[in-house]
Amino acid sequence: MRLSKMHLKTLREAPTEAEIPSHVLLLRSGMIRKLASGIYGFMPLGWRSLRKIENIIREEMDNTGAQEILMSAIQPSELWEESGRWYAYGPELWRIKDRGGRDFCLGPTHEEIFTDIIRNDVSSYRQLPTTLYQIQTKYRDEARPRFGLMRSREFIMKDAYSFDKDRDGLDASYDSMYDAYSKIFTRCGLTFRPVEADTGAIGGKGSHEFTALSEVGESEIAYCESCDMAATVERAECRDDAPTPDSVEMLPMEEVHTPGTKTIEDVASFLKLDKSQTIKAILLEKYDEEGKVSDYVACFLRGDRELNMTKLVNALDIPEHAIAFADEEKMGSKTGAVGGFTGPTKLHDCIMVVDSELVGQKNLCAGACKEDHHIINVNYDRDYKGDIVADIKTLKEGDACPVCGAPIKHTRGIEVGQIFKLGTKYSEAMGATYKDDNQEDHPIVMGCYGIGVTRTLAAIVEQHHDDKGIIWPISVAPYHVIITLVKPDDDVQRRLAEELYEELQSEGVEVMLDDRDERPGVKFNDADLLGIPIRITVGKLAAEGYVEYKLRSEADKREVPKEVAIDETIELVKSGK
Repeated sequence: MRLSKMHLKTLREAPTEAEIPSHVLLLRSGMIRKLASGIYGFMPLGWRSLRKIENIIREEMDNTGAQEILMSAIQPSELWEESGRWYAYGPELWRIKDRGGRDFCLGPTHEEIFTDIIRNDVSSYRQLPTTLYQIQTKYRDEARPRFGLMRSREFIMKDAYSFDKDRDGLDASYDSMYDAYSKIFTRCGLTFRPVEADTGAIGGKGSHEFTALSEVGESEIAYCESCDMAATVERAECRDDAPTPDSVEMLPMEEVHTPGTKTIEDVASFLKLDKSQTIKAILLEKYDEEGKVSDYVACFLRGDRELNMTKLVNALDIPEHAIAFADEEKMGSKTGAVGGFTGPTKLHDCIMVVDSELVGQKNLCAGACKEDHHIINVNYDRDYKGDIVADIKTLKEGDACPVCGAPIKHTRGIEVGQIFKLGTKYSEAMGATYKDDNQEDHPIVMGCYGIGVTRTLAAIVEQHHDDKGIIWPISVAPYHVIITLVKPDDDVQRRLAEELYEELQSEGVEVMLDDRDERPGVKFNDADLLGIPIRITVGKLAAEGYVEYKLRSEADKREVPKEVAIDETIELVKSGK
């Protein structure tokens, strides 16, 4: 492609809303174009890289035996109502009506659609297992679209769905996809880590998130260097501290005056206690499908711990959007809670969720449900009980690893893919069954597997850039080589540039020829910004058959004969690295 004929507009400065490198560089290089908040189009170079990512995905998915199809992005509400997700998915589900008033949504994912296909097409165990996938535009009405392609309202995703006879079959399908994902992200040039993850609105039991390591990522990962434990912080289990020894006596409860001590820090300091000897209260309200408060929820955990909201909604078995922090005054009039002084011993008419660690701890300090008062020597079972007892705390950096006990470390990453063991969640709800050889019906066992294609593009840029621009890996670069013609009106230079252009193309190398009537500095800056892996500059040594050869990932450049530049380029492109 000749740049003089290419539709390309680069920017010296990025728009002010661009905060992270991938957003800045994809806009500046003219690879994406913003249409509205969270909605982007892809210009020629960006679209080429995106298609290369898609093709890598297709090749590895096809290698597993999965078959590609394409379903509509517009989905009827009836299927979502069958699965129970029309309400559960929450406000991110982009709901629309047709002119007849019938409800539809713009699909954020396609579990219902693929389940519907299989329940209509599969009847016998002989037709299983099977896996179908698609690469398609998805929609989520994000409340706060940000970071360009990282959290957008329209995006391209590969979603696959496996259908098996039993759990053993699901495990095999899951492992196959796990391996395929590892190959996909390796080929895309990403440094990534698979970690255990929460299943969220997709559901099921068992999930891994594939996370591209990056400080700008929204996924926080807890991991252990002494064992294989790695999980998103929202999913990571916590190890409860050892219970208080049996030899320690439960002391009588005693109400104490604690003026102005609304925080854990204040009460611990006032009573000269460690924060681990206190009980923290967090007050919330739960909503029904009409958005009205249906229950109040009081969560209790040790004062030095932090609430994990994902674990809480899982313990309550509700969607994430169905809970929020309570209006303490309204909750207090119903339950006896007192903001800053709420404890578990005097509450009523609310759901009490108690962290599992509190069960074994003795003689703790908690709010007295009375202004400026606390109670000391509070003990579980004797003085209060939880309606739900579960691990609802966050695994913090430095906490004990739940597997081996070594100190936990944290890092951040970008979620580029996630795989789920759905089990029979959708097949049972929607009647997707098969008959065994005795003609008995069984629910089909499902898995689902997603890759954020546009998010993967952004993650690659986050990991591969410098202060000059993008540094594309060969495998996903929009073009392999850019030939920079210093003086287009110099016949010798132009002739050598044209020879390079034709010979490299004949060997299957994708080449850009910068034949624009621009200053050399502009051309070099654009080449760096666009991130083309190899730059061959045709300049003052053209008459001697020499060119300047430079890799975008390296600072050094060399003057080499044209033939050497061609041979090294072909070798590098064929290596795919």
